[in-house]
Amino acid sequence: MSGSTGPASSELYIGLMSGTSLDGIDAALVDLAGPPALLATGFLPYADELKTTLLALHAADGDELNRAALLGAELAELYAEAVKRLLRKSNVPAVSVRAIGCHGQTVRHRPAAGYTLQLGNPALLAERTGIAVVADFRSRDIAAGGQGAPLVPAFHAACFRDSKRHRLAINIGGIANLTDLPPEGPVGGFDTGPGNLLLDAWAKEKIGSDFDRDGAFAATGRPVAALLEAMLADPYFRRAPPKSTGRDHFNIQWLHAFGVAQYSGEDVQATLAELTARTIGGATARFCSGVEEAYVCGGGAHNTDLIRRLQRALPDCRIDSTDRLGVPPDWVEAMAFAWLAQRALKNESGNLPTVTGARGARVLGAVYPA
Repeated sequence: MSGSTGPASSELYIGLMSGTSLDGIDAALVDLAGPPALLATGFLPYADELKTTLLALHAADGDELNRAALLGAELAELYAEAVKRLLRKSNVPAVSVRAIGCHGQTVRHRPAAGYTLQLGNPALLAERTGIAVVADFRSRDIAAGGQGAPLVPAFHAACFRDSKRHRLAINIGGIANLTDLPPEGPVGGFDTGPGNLLLDAWAKEKIGSDFDRDGAFAATGRPVAALLEAMLADPYFRRAPPKSTGRDHFNIQWLHAFGVAQYSGEDVQATLAELTARTIGGATARFCSGVEEAYVCGGGAHNTDLIRRLQRALPDCRIDSTDRLGVPPDWVEAMAFAWLAQRALKNESGNLPTVTGARGARVLGAVYPA
């Protein structure tokens, strides 16, 4: 959507999200003067070399502080470019945007140890764009005893909750998470486990593709029952919420520990698709009973094979895309961080203690003025 806008008081915000999948930067221009309205979007892919470097930082290694600082600056330049492209596309001047909500790139998520780390150098991003930046959304929740994740359920509740129907929001990014949206009462939410992360890693290893388009590779295989059972035995799946996870736990090394080399590539891919669907379905049955309809967002919303498996795992629940609710599935998370930035500037809480386990509601994010 193009056209000029009013002054900064018009409540325009930009949300930037670069998630666990490490594919690139989602940028969304959002009008938050009323119900969130998506005005423009853009995507800036990561170069393969940057992906490799970011992946290396997920594990302890030498010279980490220097490498992390350099990567943070590199990411800030990319975030700034994504913002500038978005503003040119929408014909909106930077002065009209109140703030950028920048999630940053997670390289460690260890709430049990009391920290989470997202790279991005928000001071440099503010300098490059001339727009205030809100960043480091997760640390305050962790400081208050929470998991620091997932944070998007608060946005799901604001946008998708219905007073008559028990809904579920399912975000399938690198990691999958649920938001339980009953017509009344507390909102729930947690990470269920791998979403696209392992599917993408195995597709890259076996067919040289960054992802399994439409789940076509998985659809040619058959789940290996013994392999699936062994994966489902991981203690994470049995833990009760609040809980969160990431590449620190689920990664290609985790996958290879199951001896997957003895099986065909397509059968492993089918098993991984089944793992994502079964863990979402099992978590829904255990912790979100009574759900009538589910709305999927994230990259997994486009994986037709995965959605078919998910429907089998949730036979009594109608499954659709968040498109049906007026929010394109690829942009929900970027919109959420624009919304969280607005709440930070208004000194309003952004976390849901019933989701993260924090001791109470907290204002999230650190502000870097323009």
